[in-house]
Amino acid sequence: MRVSVIGLGAMGAGMATSTLRAGLATTVWNRSPEKSEPLRDAGAEVGATAAEAVADADVVVVSLFDEASVQEVLEQALAASPPSAVWLQTATVGPEAARRLHDLAERHDRVLVDSPVLGTKKPAADGALTVLASGPDDALATARPVLEAIGSRTLVVGDSAGPASALKLACNSWVASVTAAAAQALTLARVQGVDPGLFLEAIEGSAVDTPYAHLKGRAILDDDLTPSFGVDGVLKDLSLMLDAGADVMDTSLLQSVRDRFAAASAAGHGADDMAAVVVGFEPRD
Repeated sequence: MRVSVIGLGAMGAGMATSTLRAGLATTVWNRSPEKSEPLRDAGAEVGATAAEAVADADVVVVSLFDEASVQEVLEQALAASPPSAVWLQTATVGPEAARRLHDLAERHDRVLVDSPVLGTKKPAADGALTVLASGPDDALATARPVLEAIGSRTLVVGDSAGPASALKLACNSWVASVTAAAAQALTLARVQGVDPGLFLEAIEGSAVDTPYAHLKGRAILDDDLTPSFGVDGVLKDLSLMLDAGADVMDTSLLQSVRDRFAAASAAGHGADDMAAVVVGFEPRD
């Protein structure tokens, strides 16, 4: 099987590393060519263009930032791929965009599977992502070796584009909210003169404990904002959540969470890890 990975940010590079480790012939492409070099050294072929990279692919993994960047690449490269190629669209774009991208692929007689992933940089590199997939059974069967290489499990959500991206927004709402809540709790302890690290000790092992609170809480306490999931990426996803829920539910909590991430971004932390949301809780003057 031949796999192409388009987009070599933290997630794409990790997924390409995983397909190589699984013994799948892998071709990569990225707008910034220098990001391809470590993967070339690891055994990947490097395409000069997105179209060249997918020319003989059985499965194409697209790992880009948003709908606009995915659409641009699809318009450049869909027709260059073999008619039998299955495209896995892994970015968080929301259900409406997922359907638009699926329709774009269909106009080129190509199959695009809505397949966002749960996980960040390390799980991507370890092949331990959770893939949320909605698409035709035969396409999922074709892509199975790739899905097994990049993820520890695949959760099939439906047989058409949209449901997987809808579930991804729900999951990311939890991730963003838990991170913001941990930042709020640590800040509340600190401004009252209590060692904020004691918050993590207090919840440890209890019914309200969660590993993610410790992961992001420890990053906050250590001031380690090395990005796994950047603030601006979370902001983009929260905007998608607000759009999805605006007419059908109360979105005031989502809006409040988004406001805190927006404050962190405005303070210069857009490229830092989402743990930087703690900046959004800084005491007012």
